[in-house]
Amino acid sequence: MSLYVYSTLSRCKQPFHKRPGETVTMYVCGPTVYKPSHIGHMVGPVIFDTVKRYLSWLGYRVTWVVNITDVDDKLIERARELGTTVGALAREMTQDYFRCLQALNVTGIDHFPRATEYVPFMVEIIQQLEAQGYAYRADGDVYFDISRDPDYGKLCHRDAEQMAAGARLEINPKKRNPGDFALWKAARPDEPPEVRFDSPFGPGRPGWHIECSAMSLRLLGAPIDIHGGGLDLQFPHHENELAQSECYTGTEFVKIWMHNGLLKLRDKDGHEAKMAGSLGNVLNVVDALRHLSGDALRFFILKTHYRTPIDLGIWDWHNPATPLPQGLVEARKAHENFVRFAERVRAVLGIPFDQLPAPQRADEARSLTHPEHQAAFQRFREYMDDDFNTGGAVGVLFELVHHLNRLADQGHLDDAATADTALLQTFREGVVLVRELANILGLTFQGLTTSWSGDHHLVAQLLQLLIELRGQLRDTAKTAPKEAPLRTSLFQLADRIRARLHELGIALEDRPTGTTWRIIH
Repeated sequence: MSLYVYSTLSRCKQPFHKRPGETVTMYVCGPTVYKPSHIGHMVGPVIFDTVKRYLSWLGYRVTWVVNITDVDDKLIERARELGTTVGALAREMTQDYFRCLQALNVTGIDHFPRATEYVPFMVEIIQQLEAQGYAYRADGDVYFDISRDPDYGKLCHRDAEQMAAGARLEINPKKRNPGDFALWKAARPDEPPEVRFDSPFGPGRPGWHIECSAMSLRLLGAPIDIHGGGLDLQFPHHENELAQSECYTGTEFVKIWMHNGLLKLRDKDGHEAKMAGSLGNVLNVVDALRHLSGDALRFFILKTHYRTPIDLGIWDWHNPATPLPQGLVEARKAHENFVRFAERVRAVLGIPFDQLPAPQRADEARSLTHPEHQAAFQRFREYMDDDFNTGGAVGVLFELVHHLNRLADQGHLDDAATADTALLQTFREGVVLVRELANILGLTFQGLTTSWSGDHHLVAQLLQLLIELRGQLRDTAKTAPKEAPLRTSLFQLADRIRARLHELGIALEDRPTGTTWRIIH
């Protein structure tokens, strides 16, 4: 099998340029840490964490860098609003970002460089660009002269005039060309001293684009194998980053540019809306995780191909009764199939699903005994080799879980006394495969954990008491005469307990080995 990846620069899928066993470098633009992370901030990390997982499974040695922008206009303004320092705000929001990554099982990032740590190297790059005639000074600022770069616009496949016409460029008489961008910004009297750095151009701070060039070149060199980010970063950020980096190094900056699609949202009337603080519809990760698990949120992101917009669906965000957009509600419901399967695996095999040993590397000679398992494995590979099509891969996982549930039913595997031992071995092989493929996608099949306050142990005991009482009602009903009114009443009462718990977000699962419970929302 061969891996093909779509590059924004070439506008086509191309064979991956390295072989398993070789080192792959990957840089993905990270957040400007001035506000808590919303769910859109998790799209890129989840996608590229999965890219790294798959490449690592294939045998590549991947080094992945995600930057932290901790000096920026937005940070300065927000810190002023809150009456705090830029540094304190950046540290607090960076920790929030890290907690969100952990909740979504994003574990593959090797380096989190902070922009303020690389200012001296940024100054060095700017000096060389100026010496080569690519940059010019203007009243303490330094700008990149896009007219000096004949390749400018190649990432967007537009010339400078087309890009300037399509962008809202600030009128600035200090610029030679409207599209020239800041490499260095002179310090302003109203800015705090902590964002003021010394340089040969005078006191100030770096521009946004030069930050990523400096951090990626210092940590990964050139060319970078994969550079990722949201589609909204293609212009101006990535176009400018590409131009200044190649002018500085004189060589190719990036082999493959990958851009992920953005979130889509519709209001209660079905009209498309932008997620914005002014509308009150920004869904922070910490708020979303009160209603669905991090694994379910990761599943929601991965069930769409990364280059396709991710549809959140309709959301009446002013209504407290609808804390989640419809798309997340549906994803949570679909994800429950994985949660129930993990519970069944534990009951049948006696080991938690996320602790089940599974292969960590691809084996081209590997052969599975059950033909449906082998076919699923091949389809999964084909989807992931086709530009990391996680949507198709998730579909294969669903089909495989459905097949294994049928197998468990057929072999009565929930009851050890009557289980078919041959089918149990087949089931075990399939479960190991599911675990292997789920691990590539970073899915753990974990549901929402309790968020109740108070004594969690006491809550669990009370639930167990309800389950036992319901069980006694059902047992008594089963022994009553079929036509007796009492039998019907007891079954109705047992069903009422189950239905009421479901309304409260607790699902009961009746199995031959007993009744279990889990939180569903």
